[in-house]
Amino acid sequence: MRSGDKPVALTDAPLAYAPTNELGVVFLFAHVARALQFRIEEIRPHFPDCIAYRTRGDSQAKVRIEFEFRSSNFRAHHHDASQCDAIVCWHHDWPDVPPGLEVIELKRSFGVARKIWILQAIKNQWETLDDGDVLYWQLSKNATPKDVLLMYRCTPVSAITDVFIFAGEAVSRGDADWRDGECYAGEIHRMCRLASPLFLEDMRRHRIVQTASFVRRNMQGVGLMATEYWPYLYEMILERNPEAAEHLTALSPDRL
Repeated sequence: MRSGDKPVALTDAPLAYAPTNELGVVFLFAHVARALQFRIEEIRPHFPDCIAYRTRGDSQAKVRIEFEFRSSNFRAHHHDASQCDAIVCWHHDWPDVPPGLEVIELKRSFGVARKIWILQAIKNQWETLDDGDVLYWQLSKNATPKDVLLMYRCTPVSAITDVFIFAGEAVSRGDADWRDGECYAGEIHRMCRLASPLFLEDMRRHRIVQTASFVRRNMQGVGLMATEYWPYLYEMILERNPEAAEHLTALSPDRL
């Protein structure tokens, strides 16, 4: 958490506020381990931090666990992925985590995780998009209240130009007037417009973001999930739009 940020309050949790370090992660894991089917055998001061057994049907499997505040700290600490089975963290910000290394993001167990989606607006929708800050828009059927929505204006702009929040009204289904068949839609609220848009070409040049499926698919399709790439997209957006920080601080990766 950066200086000046307000702590994120938790509900139905043994900790009043979201953890800000690895010790908080260990504390919260102790309270959800049983629900996640773990039996903890040992907590120790060297890598990996924890030895546990996880119930799988009628059997139990040994799991070597490393605690981190952010999953990417595992890489920063130069840990050997071959000697560990799972990372337990508060915030998962490592899209290229090695195969076979499970990531357990505890914020999802305490109901504070938001998802990041990319929505598309074709050219004939731009007038509607610019008509006020409260809109009704097509969403993924998996969208949930307070999810972050990055609005991508398709060709000829080909850039993320606005940030919205799903307002939490019930998603409805019915025949849309902009496409054939049934769709999911809901009320979205604009958080800010980006004076300097984030272009698709910028994302293609980013070492990590270029690997995202939404980039490889040229932003085509409904329900483009970008949650794992939000730390990088957030950084790119603020680097280009520092004035947007006052609107987006509450959506920083550490707080989602």
